[in-house]
Amino acid sequence: MSTRTRPRAHPDDDTTTYREALRAGLRDALASDDRVFLMGEDVGRYGGCFGVSLGLLEEFGPDRVRDTPLSESAFVGAGIGAALAGMRPVVEIMTVNFSLLALDQILNNAATLRHMSGGQLGVPLVIRMTTGAGRQLAAQHSHSLEGWYAHIPGLRVLAPATVDDARHMLSAALADPDPVMFFEHGSLYNAAGTLDPAVHQVDLDHAAVRREGTDVTVVAYGGCVSKALEAAEELAGEEINAEVVDLRTLRPLDDATIVGSVRRTHRAVVVDEGWRSGSLSAEIESRICEQAFFDLDAPVERVCSAEVPIPYARRLEEAALPQPAGIVAAARRVVS
Repeated sequence: MSTRTRPRAHPDDDTTTYREALRAGLRDALASDDRVFLMGEDVGRYGGCFGVSLGLLEEFGPDRVRDTPLSESAFVGAGIGAALAGMRPVVEIMTVNFSLLALDQILNNAATLRHMSGGQLGVPLVIRMTTGAGRQLAAQHSHSLEGWYAHIPGLRVLAPATVDDARHMLSAALADPDPVMFFEHGSLYNAAGTLDPAVHQVDLDHAAVRREGTDVTVVAYGGCVSKALEAAEELAGEEINAEVVDLRTLRPLDDATIVGSVRRTHRAVVVDEGWRSGSLSAEIESRICEQAFFDLDAPVERVCSAEVPIPYARRLEEAALPQPAGIVAAARRVVS
């Protein structure tokens, strides 16, 4: 598969790819805590469908890197049981679309057991999966459903957009006493970046301002952050100074950072690869209006995927997804 790469000799070098940063995070977690193990389809001998776990089976052995049968409900359920028994499992589901086969386990067991047991039972489980489109994998492998999981109390939902977050979010997620959903955008795996040597851990409770600005706030997450930054560069050429906020954590949302930015810029554009109807973008727009209505100088704009199953054909896929041009157009409308 074209996404597979050989492990780097020095995964902690300053320059790395998103995939290699995730692999380094997994390696650290496995090396530092004997309770941590990785399980999922093809994570061992094949090295992961997207090459994230390549080389880890040889390094840590089959007890720590476990290939599972093709049954999402079964192996997510096994992960929940292992977490209840004191382990720290990392469960990999190939794509977010396939996670729906384990939705009963995630919603009715992992997310609820602490509440249903009166706090006696925690489920310290991390569930990783690929999300998003842009790779011509068609409708059953390309949707962005993380907003559905952000609807569920009892879960923490993460969406790393940078190599630093990809490198360090996992350790923070494993320290959480409750289940964490970890969404890796498929278009980012080959993206390269420079690791900040000063960063050794990340804050899961706060969004990050990736670019400061004064004229409009652009809120994005995951694979859309780079598109928002690209749009901000184009807007700068038109003397529109856009501030880009990377949500990082989709549940719980960091209202303070989002609303604080909007109160400075007085305008907002929310970018979400999910469908517009009932989307995470709608929740963010609602919170902005509830908390900063009188600070707004224009209605909040949303840039979302078209209300269709993600097409296979490249041009149709590109047309269905949020793109920098659409973000630029939305920003122009709110500042005009």
